[in-house]
Amino acid sequence: MPPYYGYYERAKPRRTKGGIKAHSRRGDFGSSWWAKRWMQVLNGFNLGDRLDRGKTYARRGQVTSIDVGRGVVKASVQGTYPYPYTVEIRVKRLGKSDWGRLSRRVFSRPAFAAKMLTGRMPDDVEEAFAEAGLSLFPGGAKDMSTECDCPDWSNPCKHIAAVYLLLGEEFDRDPFLIFKMRGMDREELLGMAGLRSVPGAGAPEDGAARPEPLPSEPDA
Repeated sequence: MPPYYGYYERAKPRRTKGGIKAHSRRGDFGSSWWAKRWMQVLNGFNLGDRLDRGKTYARRGQVTSIDVGRGVVKASVQGTYPYPYTVEIRVKRLGKSDWGRLSRRVFSRPAFAAKMLTGRMPDDVEEAFAEAGLSLFPGGAKDMSTECDCPDWSNPCKHIAAVYLLLGEEFDRDPFLIFKMRGMDREELLGMAGLRSVPGAGAPEDGAARPEPLPSEPDA
């Protein structure tokens, strides 16, 4: 075992100000079903004690920034070094033809369309993906890749785990974040079907539906 291994495992991360602190102080990260599905992906990596360290990092605010783009998440995590480590999580993006096939499946169901228009995630949306021969959530290592420039030999490391956990909480706030990570946001998907969302609609806290007035225009 290299002599530096124990040093990095035992060293405490440098304290940081203004980091992103997890809402969860104990137990699970995220309460909605889509957040829990994301956590299933994370648990599939068999992180062991790196997951516990990741929880500590997430709850202490060691993650200083997270930027979610199409197919990629970039983050900064303050560890033991004077400078933050750079974390990158890449998710396999679905192609335009995949989204087109999914759009036809989703918007052929009035209940699906109604929920999507008001910013709610349909409970059986994964079934629509499966019927289109697709998967909403990445299926594991074949659909994802992770990198961190820390000296830890493990991948995913505790810094990547911390970012994963915070993303789980973010899914509670915005369930359609997984759509963006797969290559297309909700507004674009609605646009493919010639629709636009109800003004002011969005995902409320804890995944509960926030009442929105129906538009008065018949076309809308």
